[in-house]
Amino acid sequence: MAFKDYKETVIGRKIVGMEMTHPGESGFAIMRNSVPAYTSRIMLTELAEKSLDLQYYIWEADATGRIFADRLIRAADRGVRVRILVDDMNLSDSDATIASLDAHQHIEIRIFNPFSHRSKRYLDFLTDLKRVNHRMHNKIMVMDNTLAIVGGRNIGNHYFGVDTQANFRDLDIAAAGPVVREVSSTFDRFWNSDWSVPIKTLVDRPYTQEDLQTAISVMRKKIEEHDYPYPLDEDVADLMSELENILDDLIWAPGTVIWDDPEDIDAQPGDDNIDRKFYEKMATLSTEMLVESAYFVTRERGVETARKLIDRGVRIRVLTNSLLSNDVLAAHAGYAKNRTELVKNGLELYELRPDAGTIRNSGRQSIVSAESMAALHTKALVFDRESVFIGSFNLDPRSANINTEAGLYVESPELAQEVIAFLDEGVTLENSYRVTLDEKGDLVWITEIEGKEVRYTKDPESSFWQRFMSGFIQMLPVQGQL
Repeated sequence: MAFKDYKETVIGRKIVGMEMTHPGESGFAIMRNSVPAYTSRIMLTELAEKSLDLQYYIWEADATGRIFADRLIRAADRGVRVRILVDDMNLSDSDATIASLDAHQHIEIRIFNPFSHRSKRYLDFLTDLKRVNHRMHNKIMVMDNTLAIVGGRNIGNHYFGVDTQANFRDLDIAAAGPVVREVSSTFDRFWNSDWSVPIKTLVDRPYTQEDLQTAISVMRKKIEEHDYPYPLDEDVADLMSELENILDDLIWAPGTVIWDDPEDIDAQPGDDNIDRKFYEKMATLSTEMLVESAYFVTRERGVETARKLIDRGVRIRVLTNSLLSNDVLAAHAGYAKNRTELVKNGLELYELRPDAGTIRNSGRQSIVSAESMAALHTKALVFDRESVFIGSFNLDPRSANINTEAGLYVESPELAQEVIAFLDEGVTLENSYRVTLDEKGDLVWITEIEGKEVRYTKDPESSFWQRFMSGFIQMLPVQGQL
């Protein structure tokens, strides 16, 4: 279970004092820039006194992934209990390394919905698709049951502005106060679920302290060979020195965790299902909904809901990926299927440009070349400029009905204004295409290049083959899987 005596830690005592002046509220701050988002996670590993709980869909074996794992090991060496829950979709051929780290007396690693055939996973897709199709898409980190980071970023170079060729625009939200206990409760629900399996039960032998030391040695050698490109320790030290000011600047407001219960995977979704919560919230809208979603795949219900909202005067603006910035062609195909109808109904639609400067300028991005690709990974919504949702939930059927998701919903006009500023940056024509209709009712993409308006009559910068494959996928009965 989550660490209970959070009031006994240094940070816990300070935050409890702040809670007393904000009864019934929690403290929040958005994390918009990629490099500080990583530095903040590293800082939590150094601040931790008792526990670190982590839940991620993807954990890459690259520079950021290895350094983060190493900092968790260092925390565990100090006696901090570390619990790591990772989805199995992207862990192919990693069992030995994971089991070795799990051999640490203060580290326990569990795998969500593991594949039965560890070395031939395609067999599970052939024989057990219904089960393995369900994935845990959550992204959560909790320190001492006192501070939490929830949002869209997985662990990997692409999410923290470290990849030299392609990086994501993304958003997290940091939290302190009572809502952190909700996040911890959610983590515990997943951790104790039958879907979460200890790595030690998936390997063919017990892993020892010798295995652990070998794995650590190999990992640290790779860290030295492929070093993180920014002054990480210096940045963490600067952040630690500013911690008092950071905590004092938190926005205090009512907030709650919205999440999918893993026990509902094989059953009818419960009342806390995120998709159901969103539809309930949309029914209350009076003026506006702003959306930034990496994948935006609507079906009949979604198209009709949007039309009804717009007809009664609710403005809906959406930023999603363009064909070139989308990392999943099938997701673009599902989105493109209803794109024209959405625009015709009055939805304001934007697509991220693959050369969006907002990605290269989101931190100290000196390592990122001018030719690098940008992609959208954010999952954020603002309702009537009064409340926000930031989490792992894409507006698509997979997030709604297949995967588990989690995020924070906060009722705060002040926080909403900060998120709006972030969303507004994404839809400037230096960063995106405005998708609209010409006089014939055909789609047209409008952007600005070097201060001049540029128009496209096909998906910008795309090839015939990309457009053909997108169109082909649209004809397949796969919309509910996207």
